[in-house]
Amino acid sequence: MELKEIERSIIKKYRKKIFVPFVKAIKEFNLIDENDKIAVCISGGKDSFLLAKCMQEIKKHGKFNFDLEFIVMNPGYNIDNLNKIKENLSKLNISAHIFETPIFSVADKTDNPCYMCAKMRRGYLYSYAQKLGCNKIALGHHFNDVIETVLLNMIFTGNFSSMVPFVKSTNFENMSLIRPLYYVHEEDIIKWAKSNELEFLDCACSVTKKNSGQRIVIKNLVKELNKIYSKADINIMTSTKNVNLNTILGVKNDKLN
Repeated sequence: MELKEIERSIIKKYRKKIFVPFVKAIKEFNLIDENDKIAVCISGGKDSFLLAKCMQEIKKHGKFNFDLEFIVMNPGYNIDNLNKIKENLSKLNISAHIFETPIFSVADKTDNPCYMCAKMRRGYLYSYAQKLGCNKIALGHHFNDVIETVLLNMIFTGNFSSMVPFVKSTNFENMSLIRPLYYVHEEDIIKWAKSNELEFLDCACSVTKKNSGQRIVIKNLVKELNKIYSKADINIMTSTKNVNLNTILGVKNDKLN
């Protein structure tokens, strides 16, 4: 598929399902400000690559004057996976900074590698983006990531907390994290990739097995809930905006990072 067709599909064929909800999140949560310099973090998967292309499109067609940097953190990918990322960067006309980290090797030695990996990733991304003069990092988390996080926390940790679209860092001065794909559904990202004959990394983790763990359990649970009620996933998202504190037994106000 030609690059122009891929880019056009975001604002034409998938305008309603991808570009409109992408812009909606940016406007509703004020994710982009004038003169921002945003580091778009590319992991190699479909979500982060779509985010990168959407950010390019809104820079071309949007009303804000802001700058973009694209960064790829290598946590310890094998050579085939790293080459696949480079291939897609070239195919999608994305010029990215690639930097090495020891995350996989460190996380593999811990009792909870997924937690350690996530924690280390965030730190390395903030740090590298800051060196590039950025004031924000953009991650490719989407609608399904948000609702799955809500259910994961409720079922496995016993707390009601969500994945928010904007977070000010408490550890990196004047840095924030944004999630512009907040309202974009994963199924539409998959359709976009398939229709444009794009192949991305699925799970490149060398520590844990693909389709294992709690998140895949929650993904299957959401599918079952949607069979019972077609808007179950939408209502899970909506519930994060409609919390009635009069019916809650306890509230904590932890600082987000």
